[in-house]
Amino acid sequence: MLGLAHFAIRPRPQNPTQTTRNGRPTPLTTEEPTTTAPKTSFATFLILCPTSFFLGILFSLFPYDYPLLWTAAPTPSSYYPILEAHLRHLHSSPPLIPRILHIVIAIGLLGFLIKLYRPSESNMLFDGASLVLYMIGIIVYIANIVKGLRVVSSGDYAQELVEGEATVGGMLAGSGEKPLTREDGLKVLAASNTILALVLVGVLVLQAGQWYAERKEGQEVERMRRERRDRAAATGARSPVGGGKKKL
Repeated sequence: MLGLAHFAIRPRPQNPTQTTRNGRPTPLTTEEPTTTAPKTSFATFLILCPTSFFLGILFSLFPYDYPLLWTAAPTPSSYYPILEAHLRHLHSSPPLIPRILHIVIAIGLLGFLIKLYRPSESNMLFDGASLVLYMIGIIVYIANIVKGLRVVSSGDYAQELVEGEATVGGMLAGSGEKPLTREDGLKVLAASNTILALVLVGVLVLQAGQWYAERKEGQEVERMRRERRDRAAATGARSPVGGGKKKL
């Protein structure tokens, strides 16, 4: 009786063991995958929020760009002063507004830096392509949109909006090229907004693709781990409990 009580109250070992056919116990190790989900989720949040913020700004500008690019009807001449007044108001906004905009841009870049620190294969593919699109958006913003707002505020549409260097209309006329007109300049600005919107949508699509790929990979890893546990449990059930007879 004392012997049975001794076996009954003996504490269970910390590491479970599996008895093999030769009677030697081998520990069953359960490997838990190391995950960086909190860091990845926070960095993805830092990317998605600025991207969605900029898309909201571009959507608010879409009613002004629609008559220039997205309709076959001729744009009435009375529309251009309205659009110019709106763009001048944007360009002459208080310094706090551009600072907030640039801080939001920096937050998006910070999210990419966090995700690309010690990157995995998924980060290199999806986040690398997203960063390229994000930088293209920044270049379009600096080279076309900011410069276009300056041209609209000055009223000198003879400046070149597409090239990196500003050229005066007389120089263009001397070289045989036709300078941009008022309508062309506003169309270039509207087209820049459209390009920027497409680039930002591409960032969202790539981030959604990364989430889907990681989700499917996690499901596959969990399925393989479950099958491995089932095989280990089946092997342990078929193995004998004792390795041999005890000598008295």
